[in-house]
Parts: sequence; C-alpha cells; structure tokens
Amino acid sequence: MDRKEDATEASPLPQDDLVMGNAIYRLACRLFPLCRSITGQGVRETIGILGDYIAIERHDVPSGTRVFDWTIPDEWIVRGAWVKDPSGRKVIDFEKSNLHLLNYSIPVRRVMPLAELKAHIFTLPAQPDLIPYKTAYYTDAWGFCMAHAELMKLAEGEYEICIDTEKTAGHLSYGEYLHTGTSGKEVLLYAHICHPSLANDNCSGLALLTCLAAYMKSRKTYYSYRFVFAPGTIGSLTWLARNEHRLATIAQGFVVSCVGDGGGPNYKRSRRGNALIDRIAACTRCGPDQKPLNIADFSPYGYDERQFCSPGFDLPVGLLQRSAFGTFPEYHTSADNLDFIRPEHLGSSFRMVKDIIDGLESNWTPLNLSPKGEPQLSKYGLFPTIGGHKVNTDRTMAYLWILNLADRSNSLLDIAERSGMPFAEIAAAAADLEKAGLVENLGFGER
Repeated sequence: MDRKEDATEASPLPQDDLVMGNAIYRLACRLFPLCRSITGQGVRETIGILGDYIAIERHDVPSGTRVFDWTIPDEWIVRGAWVKDPSGRKVIDFEKSNLHLLNYSIPVRRVMPLAELKAHIFTLPAQPDLIPYKTAYYTDAWGFCMAHAELMKLAEGEYEICIDTEKTAGHLSYGEYLHTGTSGKEVLLYAHICHPSLANDNCSGLALLTCLAAYMKSRKTYYSYRFVFAPGTIGSLTWLARNEHRLATIAQGFVVSCVGDGGGPNYKRSRRGNALIDRIAACTRCGPDQKPLNIADFSPYGYDERQFCSPGFDLPVGLLQRSAFGTFPEYHTSADNLDFIRPEHLGSSFRMVKDIIDGLESNWTPLNLSPKGEPQLSKYGLFPTIGGHKVNTDRTMAYLWILNLADRSNSLLDIAERSGMPFAEIAAAAADLEKAGLVENLGFGER
C-alpha cells in the first residue's frame, strides 16, 4: 500500500477490525517520524502523543540510577548530524532520516579523508539500497549509517563531519496506564518505545496497545491490565526495579512488537512454558484465514520478555508478534517504513490480541444438562434440519466437543486444547448452548 491511511474495501477483514486497523495505522504514522532512543526528548514526545488517547502516566528516572546490574545512562540529546563531500554537498543528513545517525553517537566536528570516515560508516552490503539501524547505547562512539550503494558512489577527498549531540545528566522516561478490573490480579502488556523510525518494530506495537487501552476503557474486566511503554532492556529493568514490591499481582502478560506486517503470527512461551497465557495463545487464531499461532518455546534471547522471565522474577510473560524479530528482511532497516505495515494486518493483529484477552476473561466451565446421548440440536436451531452432509461445520463440531466434555472437569480452554479448535470458536459455541438451555455455566475455570 502506498502510504494509504485506509485499508481497501476488498479486504476480507470484518468492518470493525478494518476501522480499528486504520485507527492504529494513523497513530503509527504520528509516531514514525520521531527520533527515539533509550532516553531523550523523542521518548517523551511519544508518550505525549499516546496521552492523546489514554490517561498515560509518565515516569522519569534520573541518570545514574542503579537498576539491578545496570545503570541508567546519561540522557542523549541530538540536534542534528550531517556529512558533506568535498564539493560541500550533504551526502548524509539526519534531517532526511534519523536512521542515518548511529543512535547515542557522541558529538564530532571534524574534517577527514574518505578512508578514515569509512571506518565510522555502517552499511548493509547484502541490502545495498537500505539504511541499517545501529546503536551505541553504552559506549562512547560515533558513526553514521547509509545505503551501501550510496557509500560506493563517494569520491575520494576531504569530508566535513558534524554530529551535534550531547550526553548529559537527565532521565529515562517510560509511560504506564492501568485499566482496573475487579480482582487484584494484573495482566502486563508491554511494548518497547526506544526505536526511532521503524514502523513494524515498534510503532506498530505502541499504536496497537494504545488503541487497545482506549478500547478497553468502557469494558468491565476481571483482570486489571497494566500497559507499559518503556525503552528496551534498560526500561523493563527500570520498571521491574521500581515495582518489585508488587510483582506478585502479575498473573499473566505478554510483550507486543512487530504486529503490523502480514507474517506469522508467532508466540514465544513464557519461561514457565505452561502458563495460562501460553495455553490461550496456542488456542488463538489470526486473520481472515484463521492462522494458528506458531508457538515457540522460551529462549533467553529476544525482547523484554527475557527480563520479565529472568529466574529472579519468572513472570508468566510471553512474546507476541506477526513476523518474528530478525527474520524479515526489513528488520532494523529503512525498509521498515510506513509502506511495510498495513491497516488490515494491524486490524487482524488487534483482533488476535483481543481474542487472547477474551480467553483470559471468559474461561468458564460448562456442564452438559442433557448428558445421556447427544441432544437433538436441530430442535434448538443449532443443527440443519436436512442431514447427510459429508462434514460438519466448525460450529457444529464445537457444539459436539463441548457437550461431550462438559462433565464438570473441563473448562472452555481445556475443551479448546482437547479439540484443537480456536478458543474463540469454543466460547461462541458455548454461549449458544447456554442460551439454548443445554449447558450450565459452573463458573470460571483457571485464572
């Protein structure tokens, strides 16, 4: 799609998903131009934009604060950066793309030959037309990023370099929003806020969770939902250090990133491997073709789930994505732009996340009120009056599975797992059966 803000009418997504996908895309467009890092004004501006949608609270933690084995670094301020060739033409310009500057680069004002400059330029020879995204958060280094094809065009001679940046005592900032439920249990929903102009990673996650939080304002829930938008690694560690006293309230959670493309979907289990959130994700589907999620076991490499799942915390927090990080060619390059993400993919990702939340909120235990043989479903308008079909519909199969397993010992999630059917399908069928008076709701299952 060529920077359209609206998905095409031909999309097979339901209309409400399309509307939500377009809203998420518009927010991602607002976030995309900002130069974010693990500290700095770009993060604060981003939190300010999210505040147009939800009552987000910004927390500012001073530089030098210890967070376990880490220390919050000085704040990075960037005012501009460029390189001029021997003729005075700007061949690299931060104003054209904030990916051009090595993130957290120290200030430089020098003239040097091309050979010396090349040692400070990062490119992707295998993707010669793309600008890479590179960082130097915890070291004093300087550099630029550019397309390899453009680097090859540079002529020998003296180049003028200007990096107008500063590292100074400041703050690390993160945003937090709480949707309050009726229980004392919380679900943690986390998105990293540190990446600059990368649309899928992670403007998509920031925008989706913000729109989800806005959507949930009027919804009554059992769980409270804590939305955290923080810089990668140092941000999640800072949040954990400041909230260690109440981590026992975190019952489930997942990190959201890279949810704007059409790949996957992918879910990485929590360190526990069998947490309720892991089980519900395995029974969730995505998109109009109802793709099951690719389920991967936990590994200690990835995004911030590895901090939440570190052995000192072992929180039940997974990772939810469309294309998995590092696996798509646009990852951490200038090709991860607003043309790469799509409203229809954002809409189906939103539905996927909503279905997971519905699973957490509505996992009840049914009891079959007519357990001796199958009830005559056609009497209740739940089965065609004309028989002889070669196969049953998914809804009919869901009815049959529920009626067979509704013996007091199985929740809807148990039935979804046993049947191999989506939780959403089982839940909808169970609602039909309860309305018809064929099953009784014995109360909620595992929570």
